[in-house]
Amino acid sequence: MPTVLRIGPFRFFFFSNEGNEPPHIHVESGEGYAKFWLEPVELANSTNFSAPELNKLRKLTEEHKELILKNWHEYFNG
Repeated sequence: MPTVLRIGPFRFFFFSNEGNEPPHIHVESGEGYAKFWLEPVELANSTNFSAPELNKLRKLTEEHKELILKNWHEYFNG
């Protein structure tokens, strides 16, 4: 599970066996979990995050989208 980014309590990562899916990022913190598609940034699913937390995570994903996509393509496309 390569970690791309840590911001406060949030860990942004992807699973190493997901290269067959469109680019996305997983985010976890405590009991909360979310998955965001990256092109465009859109919530795929979540558990145990509040609406304000999900809004914050969406904004953070937008802000760091370039870095996340760079890591995604480097990892899955060599």
